[in-house]
Amino acid sequence: MNELSAKKGPVVYWMSRDQRVHDNWALTYALNEAREQGTEMGVIFNLVPEFLGATLRQYDFMLRGLEEISGKLDRLNIPFVILSGKPSVEIPKFLSKSGAGLLVRDFSPLRANREWSDKVVSKVGIAVHEIDAHNIVPCRIASDKQEYGAYTIRPKIHKMLHEFLEDFPPLKKQTVPWPHKTAPIDWKKLRETLKVDRSVSLIDGIRPGEDSARKVLSQFIEKRLAYYKDRRNDPTEDYQSGLSPYLHFGQISAQRVALEIRRANVDESGRETFLEELIVRRELSDNFCFYNRDYDNPDGFPDWAKKTLSEHRHDKRDYLYSLEQLESAATHDKLWNAAQSEMVKFGKMHGYMRMYWAKKILEWTATVEDAMETAIYLNDRYELDGRDPNGYTGIAWSLGGVHDRAWSERGIFGKVRYMSYNGCKRKFNIERYIDKVNGSK
Repeated sequence: MNELSAKKGPVVYWMSRDQRVHDNWALTYALNEAREQGTEMGVIFNLVPEFLGATLRQYDFMLRGLEEISGKLDRLNIPFVILSGKPSVEIPKFLSKSGAGLLVRDFSPLRANREWSDKVVSKVGIAVHEIDAHNIVPCRIASDKQEYGAYTIRPKIHKMLHEFLEDFPPLKKQTVPWPHKTAPIDWKKLRETLKVDRSVSLIDGIRPGEDSARKVLSQFIEKRLAYYKDRRNDPTEDYQSGLSPYLHFGQISAQRVALEIRRANVDESGRETFLEELIVRRELSDNFCFYNRDYDNPDGFPDWAKKTLSEHRHDKRDYLYSLEQLESAATHDKLWNAAQSEMVKFGKMHGYMRMYWAKKILEWTATVEDAMETAIYLNDRYELDGRDPNGYTGIAWSLGGVHDRAWSERGIFGKVRYMSYNGCKRKFNIERYIDKVNGSK
């Protein structure tokens, strides 16, 4: 990320997006660099107290995963240090104090993370290497431009997949001891003193950490993968993977998931359908956020969508709801209310319902700008996997036709794809879904 060469001194891995020990190419790279130079390696995590509307719900999930990481690194003789504050201040300070000779960092396509990284790079006088351990085919390598859709990025990824979809080498204990004393982390105190919004309830039903992520993957392969293609879009059933929060926090590697899915002895159609979503669709989201800095506002929509939405900007809305009404699931649409309630109560929403949920926000708010701001706010406040390229891209697809095509023209939506209550009714049992969310069945 700069023109400097590694100096003599410890190698520091700035863990951020990929919060795991095993199956982590960034950690593997940092360890290998340290071994080649005959020096030591340490891991830091910079805790930013206010990050894009995250609440204690998301911070608690993340911190419990990091606590597991701390124990795993300790068994490998690798120190783990939590920094707190602005990365542009805390990380250069730590690197200077430790005499580091190389900084290794995670890749992220999101604007905030990239700005942090750019500021750190500008302030440190050592080499900075970025490793994309989140995507199977690294985002910068998969494509050098924003792709129009899955059909344009798919052949590029498939062409390179054999090169990158390989197994991970085993991790070995660090033999060179870290030269500085590191204080033990008081996790209880860290949670108690964290200055974040505590008004959103914690999620008890989803255990964080890479060990839990591997169990969820195993259960998915064993019980649901074979039925995935035909039953994944029915929100009354439970045939989705459940891996989204773990992938978001990097508690499991998408590459590990792909390797295990490919080895699974199940019907090929279910396996290939899931791999298309895990690899092509997911990496398309990173591509969109990396090459389009307006991924979180309507300026990032394709020209045809901006034009048609502008032409219908002043169309009459039959319903207009405030943010408070939407947040409290107080609309006339019981299906939408159930989707919103599912997100608030369980920290997740069925993938099919996410599309319907977002499109109705466009229909019930005054402008597309309001709709996008509202959808992102609610998604990032309640979803465990909020603030993710998949989330931003999914909302941009729903509201602004990103990675989609023009459809038949209608009010408010123009040529952006429309979804209706009756359309959902034809696909699944709406009452059963509502009962499921409300706990009746």
